[in-house]
Order: sequence, then structure tokens, then C-alpha cells
Amino acid sequence: MAPLKSLAKEYPIIDTNFQSFCASHTIFSVEDFLLHDLDALIAFADNDHTCSHTLKQGIDQLLSIIDSQQPPLLNGLQLLEDAKQNKHVLPTGFEGIDALLGGGLSEGQLTELVGPSSSGKTQACLLSASTVSKHKSSVIYLDTSNSFSPQHIANLVGQTSGYVYKADHRYIQEVLDRIICYSVFDLYQMFDVLHQLKMNLKCQIGKSDCHVRLLIVDSISSLITPILGGSGPQGHAMMISAGILLKKLAHEHNIAVLVTNHVVGGEGGTSKPALGESWKSVPHVRLLLSRDYGSNVSNISILKHPSMASGKTASWTMYSLDDKM
Repeated sequence: MAPLKSLAKEYPIIDTNFQSFCASHTIFSVEDFLLHDLDALIAFADNDHTCSHTLKQGIDQLLSIIDSQQPPLLNGLQLLEDAKQNKHVLPTGFEGIDALLGGGLSEGQLTELVGPSSSGKTQACLLSASTVSKHKSSVIYLDTSNSFSPQHIANLVGQTSGYVYKADHRYIQEVLDRIICYSVFDLYQMFDVLHQLKMNLKCQIGKSDCHVRLLIVDSISSLITPILGGSGPQGHAMMISAGILLKKLAHEHNIAVLVTNHVVGGEGGTSKPALGESWKSVPHVRLLLSRDYGSNVSNISILKHPSMASGKTASWTMYSLDDKM
């Protein structure tokens, strides 16, 4: 669902006056509106005697927009058929991840890759992007820390395809052309990109050319952590809104979503995923990645999965790339 300002052209009642009224109650998007106390908002509109009627018309318009965007209800059999026909598995090219997940990332699901610094999270994202792109599908890559590297993509394509970079420049260029990278440095930028992506995805329905199959956010924690400070609920509400939007994109448009998250210190000195308990319920799949630095062996284990037992692990040798992923 979109920022309020993007609705003004199609719905004139959501004008600058109504947007200012909403902003005074920390409502900047339809997601914020859904999280707000509707009765309290109407009461505030009633107290504004100069434009109470138009403010309540704006509230009614937002409710109408929300109702029109609700997906149709599906029964269990319909959901099963949808999963069989539209929710495929995308190989990542990472031996451990693909073996552990029975082939790769599932379309329609949000998969979170958790790990400490230098554990290989970004390398997993780059390899996943290149692998999906090699199968002539598009990838949207949200880079939050300038870690996206076309050169590393080229090296990975060469390693996994057995090609020599200079001799197959055109092939590697085609792979890179299908990976659309956005530099995103705050959560508001991410919302803007995702809402634009949602509109673009609607336009690709029914077309057979180069569908978006994978959305990567590396890393989601670097965008969310800055807004979680303080005692107010706004940061947590925005975090949950971000998770909901990512999951809706995955389900409604049959794409796999891969996000990365760092770890923080927990009780007894053990590490745990960042972003707290509220975020814990958002990902469909949660994987913990670690690396044995002495032997360059990587390990991955399932922390959460809808159909697999937690604790299942796999190990493999990490590709040797000179970076800090």
C-alpha cells in the first residue's frame, strides 16, 4: 500500500490538507493508517470544525481503497493449487542453502539469512542474484550498505558456469542486465522502491518476458535498527509494515524474497538475530549462517521453517572472494 502523497492524483480528496492532518498523527502511508486507532482519528477530525467534513471524507476514501485492495478469500484446496502452479523453488547456487531447503528459495515466501559480519551473507545474495538471472529471470536487489559488486557477480558467473570472463563478456553482461540494483539507505526509501515495484509487477502480469522472480534486501536490519530507538511504538509499527509489504509482494506476485539480518549478543553470551521478538514472526524461513574461518567452511542451520524441523544443518566450502561479506 502506498504513501498518502502518491494517492492524491487519483483521489483528490486526499489533498495536502488531509495529508497534513494525517502527518500530525504520524500517518504517512496506508500502512500507518491501518495501525492507527480509527475512532480516535475520527474524533480528532470532528474537533476540526473548519474542515471536519472533508477530513472524514478522506478517512472514508482510505477505507474504500483498503477494501478494494483486499485479495479474494481462498480455501485450502485453492491455496494448495496455487502453491503447486505458481510457487516454485529458485536455486541459489549455494550448495548448502539449496541442499538444506530442498532445492533453494521458495517463491511466495520471505527467507531471512542471519549471521555475523563476514559470515557470507552478502556473497549468498550475490550468488543467488546471479543464479536466478542466468535462468533469464529478473532480480531486484536493494543494497543498503554499498556492498553490491558487479565485479563479484561477474566472477561468480565465471566460476559457476565454467566460463572465462573476457571470452564471455556478452553473456555476463546479459546476466548483469537482469539484476536491477537500488541503493537504499533508509526505510522510507525502501517503501518508495517497493511501492513502485508493486505497480511494475502488476504491469508484468500476463507477459512472458523476463519476470521478476527474486527480491533481495541486503540488509534489512541496517534499515530498521535506526528507527527502533526510543520508547514510542512508531518504529515497531513501521518494521511490521515493512515485513507485511515484503510478504505481500512475495505471495501476490509469486516471487522469492531474501533479506539479511545481523546478530546481537543474547543471554549467556550467545548470539541471536537482531530486530527483536516482534520481527521474529515475520520471515517464513529463518536461516543462521556462520563460517569456520580457519578452514573456510561455512555452516547453515534452520532456525525457522514452515515444513522443516529447526536445527537441521548443512556445511560446504565457501567460494574464495576477496571481500568482507
